[in-house]
Amino acid sequence: MAISVFDLFSIGIGPSSSHTVGPMRAAARFLAALEARGELAAVDRVRVDLYGSLAATGRAHGTDRAVLLGLEGALPETVETDGIGERVAAIRAAKQLQLGGRHRLSFDEERDVVLNRRETLAGHPNGIVFSASDAVGSELLMATYYSIGGGFVAAEGELALAGGRPSADLPFPFTTGAELLGHCETAEFAVSEVMLANETCWRSREEVRDGLLRIWAAMEECVQRGLVTEGTLPGFLRVPRRAPGLRRQLESEGDGSDPLSVLDWVDLFALAVSEENAAGGRIVTAPTNGAAGIVPATLHYYTRFIPGASDDGVVGFLLTAGAIGLLCKENASISGAEVGCQGEVGSASAMAAAGLCEVLGGSPRQVENAAEIGIEHNLGLTCDPIGGYVQVPCIERNAMGAVKSVNAARIALRCDGTHVVSFDKVLATMRQTGADMKSKYKETARGGLAVNITEC
Repeated sequence: MAISVFDLFSIGIGPSSSHTVGPMRAAARFLAALEARGELAAVDRVRVDLYGSLAATGRAHGTDRAVLLGLEGALPETVETDGIGERVAAIRAAKQLQLGGRHRLSFDEERDVVLNRRETLAGHPNGIVFSASDAVGSELLMATYYSIGGGFVAAEGELALAGGRPSADLPFPFTTGAELLGHCETAEFAVSEVMLANETCWRSREEVRDGLLRIWAAMEECVQRGLVTEGTLPGFLRVPRRAPGLRRQLESEGDGSDPLSVLDWVDLFALAVSEENAAGGRIVTAPTNGAAGIVPATLHYYTRFIPGASDDGVVGFLLTAGAIGLLCKENASISGAEVGCQGEVGSASAMAAAGLCEVLGGSPRQVENAAEIGIEHNLGLTCDPIGGYVQVPCIERNAMGAVKSVNAARIALRCDGTHVVSFDKVLATMRQTGADMKSKYKETARGGLAVNITEC
């Protein structure tokens, strides 16, 4: 299997790629399986069992809403975000849903969505089991899926495929940083050129460019919404949106007297995206929703503050970031439920640092160094969302991750690419650290800040 840049950057909804986007896609796969068997019209009851992290923090992460909408045929790429609350409320009030958008059946959420908070399936911490039965109680279909991070979904037996697509005859196959650098040196290519050559196995160069610019446009739109949308985020914490106020402050102080104000702007862009994500808005998974502010913020730094920034640079940035994200997913994890937030913010920081380093003129070895710095200084980062909401510490963590990305790129550019710890070694360390990390620090809201802040 192979992973495309468009697998790592996809347009969906907040607040969580693994808890919202993944379960919605899993529901779509279950519907498709029922239809393929010709049994959708015979379904009288559907039951959904959520396991592990999906059960522990699913309510606050929107898993319950995603499952309801997914069973009705909604997809994260196209669902109308403004109508989600109204539709979910209607399902709950009537205790009925339209399976696949056309077959009405009774659905009592308290009975039919089961949260197995203390149980974890063997395949992955984010497990979900759908079962459908007919009017006499006979089982029509049962299927197990895993939401493995970044919106990727694998059915039972597919985990080894890691949610990728069928392998083409890639001109530059790579699964390690060393292999990627080897291709760059042999072909005298930049990292983005290697990635582009592989992408053209699935689509033309023009389609790749146009698709990545659409991803960038969606990131820009998300930032713009976050910059102007006032209010309070969902949940008991009542976290206020800070991006609009910070934008006004920075615009009023635009005399250039503060040499570090550029960092405030990077913070602002990351906060804007992360607040939109926390509110369940339209978002670009990059490579997850919990870390979705880092790549857009770093890209905004490039387009706003770097002379000569261009669409070509944006495309090169995203291709380079995609190559690094592919390696993170292949050799460690981008799932907070699997390895903690080092897999989300750490991976995103590495991706953004590498992308920025390349468009600022970095060599492939400097790009690899920037990515290594991005991971290394997020090792051990836990995932401990208060109340299970993707808000505290997640929103500020994105701002910190974006600033780290800029700094990592600049450090790498000041060196010749030679460094002691390789990107491959730091990924192996992230994977090992995640394996050693207690489950309470991996998106279960049973450790860290999640248990040291009083819910009120």
